[in-house]
Amino acid sequence: MDIPRFHLAFPVRDLAEARAFYGDLLGCPEGRSSNEWVDFDFHGHQIVAHLSPGETAAKATNAVDGHDVPVRHFGLLLELAGWEALAERLKAAGTNFIIEPHIRFPGQPGEQATMFFLDPSGNALEFKAFADDAMVFAK
Repeated sequence: MDIPRFHLAFPVRDLAEARAFYGDLLGCPEGRSSNEWVDFDFHGHQIVAHLSPGETAAKATNAVDGHDVPVRHFGLLLELAGWEALAERLKAAGTNFIIEPHIRFPGQPGEQATMFFLDPSGNALEFKAFADDAMVFAK
């Protein structure tokens, strides 16, 4: 393991929906599970969908580069080619984007490709990519 893996547990309203979204659409292999939760391999990281219908759907947003970004969200930094392929797969699947795939901060430090969308339970996800990895933490 080159870097530590993160673990994230989050609420979902339905485990079958979570399996279809994270497993089928996003391509995350399923790990252990029970009647109350499902582990997914999120590109080497462990995310766990916990059945808790009353705790889903974040509401708060902050303004970032002219968009209302959901405060509560998670996601991945992908290689640019992988990000582009995912954006195309999501578009083909009819994903309703909160923020359409685009380039944020063009020509500035931190320039990045980004997109935001919701899982079926209303959890916000952001996937982004940097053409230059040195820009990930650029000021």
